[in-house]
Order: sequence, then C-alpha cells, then structure tokens
Amino acid sequence: MFKQFLENAEGNQGYLLSSLAIFLIFFILVGIFVLSMKKDDIKYMSELPLKDEDDERGN
Repeated sequence: MFKQFLENAEGNQGYLLSSLAIFLIFFILVGIFVLSMKKDDIKYMSELPLKDEDDERGN
C-alpha cells in the first residue's frame, strides 16, 4: 500500500508524507492521553449529558 502511495506521489512526496506523519502522531497522542486517563474522570465525563444540574446541587 505505501509503495503505491510513494510511486504515485512523484513531486508532492514531502507534503503527502508530512500530512500522513501529522495524522499518525495526532492519533497516537490522543490514544496515549485516553489510555492514561483516570477511571474517575472517564466516569464523570460519561455521565455529563445525563446528569441534570438540579441533581448535582441536591435540589
């Protein structure tokens, strides 16, 4: 797959490879961030759309 990608790129190899590298680096960093999150933070964020503001205040 990458062999065909590089053969068809001819004059634009720098742009294509840099965009691929940025794409991969971004998703690797996001994956590391998500895997290193605390379980409590994940649980809090997963319940945000479901919680009502009144429930949090105790009313």
